[in-house]
Amino acid sequence: METQAKLQSIRIAPRKVRLVADAIRGLGVTEALDRLKFTYKGSALPMIKLVNSAVANAVENYGLEKSNLFIKAITVDGGVTLKRWMPKAFGRATPILKRSSHIIVTLGERVPTTDIKKKEKVSGDDIVKLGNFDELKALEAKNAENTEDKKDEKTKKINKESSPKKGFAKNIFNRKSG
Repeated sequence: METQAKLQSIRIAPRKVRLVADAIRGLGVTEALDRLKFTYKGSALPMIKLVNSAVANAVENYGLEKSNLFIKAITVDGGVTLKRWMPKAFGRATPILKRSSHIIVTLGERVPTTDIKKKEKVSGDDIVKLGNFDELKALEAKNAENTEDKKDEKTKKINKESSPKKGFAKNIFNRKSG
């Protein structure tokens, strides 16, 4: 089973991202994350987030174990290039190309599992069919009461903070411009 995660239009040049991608290609997920934590490159942090996202996809959607996953493929492609100009001597303008990258991480399993069940998303119609509609309504009512209480607390705080100003400052800020 393979799972993917994509990161598009990251504002780092593909040439720089490929250095980090080559360092973790083929490693286990935990080893790759450890290596990325101690990599002193700007693209290491977005790469950590991307690998964590791919692991979350595998665990949540397919029920795979994190310890069984490895980075099967990681590709870094060029994204949109922003074109800017810099003035130089004798009235010339030289181009500046601000490159971006698209990264795709594909995770695979070291030992294939046979009983993979893709989780199904439950919609509101399914809840009605299951007969839990009363429980759903009760939960919605409870959440509505909690949000109203929080709104009341916020308005009380705002009213306390916006109490009338006293003294000299009150006269300055309440004047009408003539």
